[in-house]
Amino acid sequence: MADVAVETTAAPLKGASLRTVVAASAAGTAFEWYDFFVFGSLTGVIQKTFFSGLPETAGIAAALALFGAGFAFRPIGALVFGRIGDKVGRKGAFLVTVLLMGGATVAIGLLPTYAQAGLLAPALLVLMRILQGFALGGEYGGAAIYVAEHAPPGARGRSTSWVQTSAAFGLFAALLVILVTRLILGKAFGPTAFDAWGWRIPFLLSAGLLVVSIFMRLKLSESPAFAAMKAEGTGSKAPYAEAFGQWSNLKVVLLALVSMMFAQGAVWYTTFFYAQTFMEKFLKVDPAIINTLMMEVTAVSAVLYVLFGWLSDKVGRKPVMLFGMTLMLVAYFPGFHMLANTLNPALAEAQTRAPAVVVADPADCSLQFDPVGKANFLSSCDIAKSVLANAGVSYRNEAAPAGQPAVLRVGTSTITSADARGVPKAEVKALKAGVEAKIKGALKAAGYPAKADPARMNLAGAFGVMLVFVIAATALFGPIAACLVELFPTRIRYTAMSLPYHIGTGWVGGFVPFTAFAIVASVGNIYSGLWYPFAFTAVSVVVTFLLLPETKDRSIA
Repeated sequence: MADVAVETTAAPLKGASLRTVVAASAAGTAFEWYDFFVFGSLTGVIQKTFFSGLPETAGIAAALALFGAGFAFRPIGALVFGRIGDKVGRKGAFLVTVLLMGGATVAIGLLPTYAQAGLLAPALLVLMRILQGFALGGEYGGAAIYVAEHAPPGARGRSTSWVQTSAAFGLFAALLVILVTRLILGKAFGPTAFDAWGWRIPFLLSAGLLVVSIFMRLKLSESPAFAAMKAEGTGSKAPYAEAFGQWSNLKVVLLALVSMMFAQGAVWYTTFFYAQTFMEKFLKVDPAIINTLMMEVTAVSAVLYVLFGWLSDKVGRKPVMLFGMTLMLVAYFPGFHMLANTLNPALAEAQTRAPAVVVADPADCSLQFDPVGKANFLSSCDIAKSVLANAGVSYRNEAAPAGQPAVLRVGTSTITSADARGVPKAEVKALKAGVEAKIKGALKAAGYPAKADPARMNLAGAFGVMLVFVIAATALFGPIAACLVELFPTRIRYTAMSLPYHIGTGWVGGFVPFTAFAIVASVGNIYSGLWYPFAFTAVSVVVTFLLLPETKDRSIA
């Protein structure tokens, strides 16, 4: 009965008021996404700056793991700020989050490098990433709920889709600032200036954005649904116990996680982040070209979030989201193969014409993944595979008789690797370098390019592939905020919806780049990492189809 009373007594907002609420919420969220995405888009530079003491593959893995570390702490932020939001109010919770995020991002721009401070530099960077993840864990739920609780019943999908669009604005701004900074510094100070010190500029620019975001959010008042609940004294006294200790609520939390959020994390972060890693590390595409391509598809995505949010108001949340996750499930493997064909056709041709095959004693081969840079990789098999892994070249394995040294076949060339076990430490580096030179020479002779050739790129084709990914991601993500808000009652909404959202995006999505790269480094096939997001998406397709209810006509008061 209390829910009905709130529904009938809450005064509807005028259009201008709703626009102000949406603008302020989306702008603040866009700023936080900008902060988070600057780091993700600069993984290569972060690796060189803070993990220069590690081998290349280990440094890349460490930088990607650090990107994921920020996401790992998002569920904790969701719990802390969710409780504050459900007990104290929505406005205060996400005002604090924007302060935390902004402060941590500016601090990253001021950190010393590994060359300047040794291990202290990556340690401080880890701390800042934890603070960023903690803050973002409380931000999204607050913004989505705040907008939804202001929006009229028939427009929640469209209104909350602007919160989703803020991710596009944040990513676009991050990519634009990085691209412009690269170009300006490259012309003024040379091509090495950005990697040397110019990378700090995008982080430091957050200070100005922080001021604007705080100013806008200070002008907001509490949401009408929460204010009415507080006035009637029907708020939750123990949000954690009620949200997660009562099976009736916990099963909805688990359903939200497995049905929507598994896929959302996998699809969205594959589209907007792992695709960048794939293009740069495996296809050897110039970062400036990647930035431009990602900016173009991100600009299109800003419109699509709103389109699919609006469509979900008309036909329902479930069919729109199911379309998005199913489309991506079908597109994962053919889409990434098409990226290789359009962006680095010489590599695709070489892999077809002269595939690399490592013939080695299986007992001689280690797992080619070393995120902390401590493995030595001294066997003949390990040395050959580490060269291929660092070069981003796919290979397949073939068993050889026990005790036989590893052999690499590339086209008509056969290179016998060397075993460095038992070799004096001072000679190991030279021995490895000799094997590397022979393998790279064979790869070059077989037509494997050192870098993607811009003259042979089909950028329109690559844009088309990325557009398919973006349509899938936006169809899934556009209606999610409205659906999550509609699944949970007002008294525990902030706590209950924030946790599955940030486990899905944080633990599944945030670790897509790291885990997919780790699988590739371990298996040897540059497409093998896609099995990680594919599996999570497949689970969500089944659970959404069978178990997720339609929510668009539910009351959220």
